[in-house]
Amino acid sequence: MSRAGRQLALLLCSCCLAVAVPGGPAEEGCPAEPRQAARYMAAVYEHRSFLSPDPLALTSRKQALELMHRNLDIYEQQVTTAARKGAQIIVFPEDGIHGFNFTRTSIYPFLDFMPSPHSVRWNPCLEPHRFNDTEVLQRLSCMAMKGEMFLVANLGTKQPCHRSDPGCPSDGRYQFNTNVVFSSNGTLVDRYRKHNLYFEAAFDTPLEMDHVVFDTPFAGKFGVFTCFDILFFDPAVRLLRDSEVKHVVYPTAWMNQLPLLAAIQIQRGFAIAFGINLLAANIHHPSLGMTGSGIHAPLKSFWHHNMESPEGHLIIAEVAKNPPGLVSTGNATGKMDPSHRKFLELLAGDPYSEKDAQDVHCDGAPKSTTNASPTFNSEMMYDNFTLVPVWGREGHLHVCANGLCCHLLYQRPTVSQELYALGVFDGLHTVHGTYYVQVCALVKCGGLGFDTCGQEIIEATGMFEFHLWGNFSTSYIFPMLLTSGMTLETPDQLGWESGHYFLKKRGLSSGLVTAALYGRLYEKD
Repeated sequence: MSRAGRQLALLLCSCCLAVAVPGGPAEEGCPAEPRQAARYMAAVYEHRSFLSPDPLALTSRKQALELMHRNLDIYEQQVTTAARKGAQIIVFPEDGIHGFNFTRTSIYPFLDFMPSPHSVRWNPCLEPHRFNDTEVLQRLSCMAMKGEMFLVANLGTKQPCHRSDPGCPSDGRYQFNTNVVFSSNGTLVDRYRKHNLYFEAAFDTPLEMDHVVFDTPFAGKFGVFTCFDILFFDPAVRLLRDSEVKHVVYPTAWMNQLPLLAAIQIQRGFAIAFGINLLAANIHHPSLGMTGSGIHAPLKSFWHHNMESPEGHLIIAEVAKNPPGLVSTGNATGKMDPSHRKFLELLAGDPYSEKDAQDVHCDGAPKSTTNASPTFNSEMMYDNFTLVPVWGREGHLHVCANGLCCHLLYQRPTVSQELYALGVFDGLHTVHGTYYVQVCALVKCGGLGFDTCGQEIIEATGMFEFHLWGNFSTSYIFPMLLTSGMTLETPDQLGWESGHYFLKKRGLSSGLVTAALYGRLYEKD
């Protein structure tokens, strides 16, 4: 069974990561301490790239290199800064060197030739003339060697093919969206060619899927994939079937979409679900909705999301070599708070608890035994969600669609003048990609009308203590917890109980924007 599907309740405890952010305010972190052998220093850089003024226009290799070197100059500065802080690995974003929105023809001058690291051992910095059209690889190799760190970057690559190859494109070459990994001495360790392309007409899907794992002397095995791959079984989930893969490097060019798929939401949810460290570097173009990077452990994240600043951002954090702390809690009633006891009673089908389903308790009002929350439909993430409004200071609600029933047991210290709703979706998502999801979500609506539920908002004041759960038919469930100002929160407890997956949270730091359990049924895609 996958690590995402372990049948146990999980207590998420606090942990401590030291982080420095050169060129910007320091993130919340820990006092500096000598690094221990059980930890390593990681860096990710959210890069505001120089883009081609007209990506559809044809250009020369010389002109393409001029633009790419401007981006590589910034990369080199970040490697120098990260090296001073002791970083042992750095990750740069997808499309950060060459940009995006090219055609197959217009991107060609931006592509490096990519020999297979499995058949050729090569240090581009020390052997720059071994292959033609490898200027970008040479610079990246030299950065890794100068900074004495592993370096992961994304670039466009080309590979000639023969017309006898039945998959060979008509122009006689493959073009790939490629992540490259260099060791601390500049050697090309491996490459990953993106499999799940996101409307990328300039690139080909490799005929054989890459499942790339590379080894490091400081933290063991790392997996590699790119952006949209995170939503699919291959290669992302299959990589993590190797129990020795405890870290993932993740270049991305992610356009945020609230309330469920902001970049930092899916990054953190993935790290929690699989119990791994995720080193995620996003591109920084706020006008396109592109921001959100982080170093995410199961219990703690250091992240950057900024829609205002035009500048890039470097995150450096000390990371556990073995990601800590999904601790089983058991169900000893003597140690159980009343809300969790109530939750277990509801799951056990206690007659009193069943009567409370759909009740909403308001100040000064008697407890109703009728359905006080009408069901309605609203579009969220381009999907037709079924929802019920969350009214009053406490209650137990449920809402169902197809085979999935979502439940919410909640208390609120005060009731804000905002509309919240509990929503469910169990079906095939078909906009901007096709994939099957099961979702239970508590969301703040954009206004007071039911039709505003599912709109993108980032500020909220509503405080909740709650259990959210559903009878999911998949073990691949990504917990998402986001509060006002794009703040990531850590669940207090989550896991399986009596065939239901649940998330428990008390003590939010600010108003709730989204609490969700985002399930993927890969076999139904």
